[in-house]
Amino acid sequence: MGNPLIQTVIEDGIATITINNPPANALNTPVMNELSQVFDQMEKNNDVKVIIFTGAGTFFIAGADIKEIHSLTTAKQGEEVTALGQAIFNKIENLSKPVIAAIQGMCLGGGLELAMACHLRVAGERTRLGLPEINLGIIPGFGGTQRLPRLVGKSKAIEWILTGDMINAQEAKNFGLINKVVPDSEVLKQAQGLAKKIATKGHLAVAAALKAIREGNQQSLDKGLKLESQLFGELCETEDKKEGVTALIEKRQPKFQNK
Repeated sequence: MGNPLIQTVIEDGIATITINNPPANALNTPVMNELSQVFDQMEKNNDVKVIIFTGAGTFFIAGADIKEIHSLTTAKQGEEVTALGQAIFNKIENLSKPVIAAIQGMCLGGGLELAMACHLRVAGERTRLGLPEINLGIIPGFGGTQRLPRLVGKSKAIEWILTGDMINAQEAKNFGLINKVVPDSEVLKQAQGLAKKIATKGHLAVAAALKAIREGNQQSLDKGLKLESQLFGELCETEDKKEGVTALIEKRQPKFQNK
């Protein structure tokens, strides 16, 4: 299925979602609404195990639509727009299926905020990343001030947000913002390889791991450990756990049924 703004291809349990809004894949309201709908569909689609998100052309996403930002003249308007963006990006982060951002070219502003909402990030060598909103007299509004410190640490996040500087992919990897830096021509291929590896795992365990990490990191260590124990216990009653252990004993690859 596909449309002019968001294109989706599903193959071997992997959904590749491509934003196609030339020239810079800007995140305007129509794009954001379609993104929300597409991720809802992917969550419900039992054939989808892993999702790759990428941008068409030479950009990942250069940011939000400047014309729309220019039209915001009241506090209420600004809060409404950012609340919508935050809700959509929260939806991505809260999916039970891992989302891999395959990043090439410019990944700025709302584009970086979207990438940070994904669970894993693969970037090309020439990728440039940043939150330049400070240069417009505003701040990141789609979660950048919250997710960046959680990924790279408070001090470095403050530096990048207050200067609005762009960084290269290798520096981003050094600070934990990017998982893998690969040749630009290999970005999608490397993301697909990572997705295929994850897709072979049992979906129940993958979803439980994502939940334990996501919710556990929002709580105290004691509460996080309790959640981990609870989810581990629930998995012990699944067919997938039985199959996984049996396959190891029998020295064969497991055939998970997500049950």
